[in-house]
Amino acid sequence: MKLQTLAILSAITLAASANVAVAANAAAGKAKAASCNACHGVNGISAIPTYPNLAGQKEAYLVKQMKAFKTKTRKDPTMNAMAAPLSDADMANIAAHYSGMK
Repeated sequence: MKLQTLAILSAITLAASANVAVAANAAAGKAKAASCNACHGVNGISAIPTYPNLAGQKEAYLVKQMKAFKTKTRKDPTMNAMAAPLSDADMANIAAHYSGMK
C-alpha cells in the first residue's frame, strides 16, 4: 500500500511540475544578453535603424522570436547563430531582462 501511494504521489508531482513554468531571472538574462548589446543597445534601444528595439517588449513575444530564430523558422543568419546555443531558460531570462526595461 505504501509503495502504491508513493507511486501515485510521484506521478501527481511529476504531472504538476510539467505544467508549472519556472520564473525567469532578469539578472541572469542581463548577463546572458551581453552579446546582444552590440546590436540592440545596452538599454534595449538600438542605434541602428534596421535592428529592433527590445526594451519593453512582451516576454512571450521575445521568447517566441528567439525560438523561431533557434529553429530557423525565422531566418536571419546573425540571429540564427546567436539563438542556436540558447536554452529555454536562457531565452526566458533574456526576455525577462528586456521586457523589464522601459
